[in-house]
Amino acid sequence: MSVFPAFAHLVEQLADLIQPLFGATAAAAAIVLFTALVRLLVHPLSRAAARGQKARTALQPKITELRTRHKGDPQKFQQALVALHAEEKVSPLSGCLPGLLQLPAFFLLYHLFSNATVGGERNGLLAHQLFTAPLGGRWADALAGGGVFGAAGLVYLGLFAVVAVVASFNYLRARRTMTGTGTDVVPEQIAGAAAIGKVAPFLSFFTLVTVAVVPLAAALYVVTSTTWSAVERAVLHR
Repeated sequence: MSVFPAFAHLVEQLADLIQPLFGATAAAAAIVLFTALVRLLVHPLSRAAARGQKARTALQPKITELRTRHKGDPQKFQQALVALHAEEKVSPLSGCLPGLLQLPAFFLLYHLFSNATVGGERNGLLAHQLFTAPLGGRWADALAGGGVFGAAGLVYLGLFAVVAVVASFNYLRARRTMTGTGTDVVPEQIAGAAAIGKVAPFLSFFTLVTVAVVPLAAALYVVTSTTWSAVERAVLHR
């Protein structure tokens, strides 16, 4: 049996349950609650990733020593770096796991709100809205229907504003962290990870593009999850 009809039924049931509290936006609220549940499930991994980040920061003096020792031989430096992480039982990519595990939930919502039928039947989820914006619609639909400041367009402007605030918070916090280590770049990691680290402070701003092009239900998941991540990191890395 496909997981999509079962999940669609679950969202509908949850929306019906909380409808007395949220009225016409009950399905949108159900998606927020679903997102919170997913984040709670991966929270232990987020805590482990935070511990890994602190451990990687503690390794910086040893990494600096290795860099000095193998200054003229990048290949030996990378080999020594791999050995150091293995010896200290620290993975330079451990922080990626919580995000990767959320991808199935995102694509599940994307699929459900991108198709007119689910399991061969009419997709009733497409009739739900966030205020005046259909959960199956996109920003382009809102622009075509009433423009930037139309009823649906204002919903997207609200989401864009939340994403911009969260992205700015993440960027400033990342820059402060880099400054605190005495460098304008991220701590040296295994080849490839350092490049990811340099781009990471800007990734939250790309969320604006995601929110603009995916169905509103998936965009709501992204905005909720991104906001959760910002608060979670601030607490775990304080």
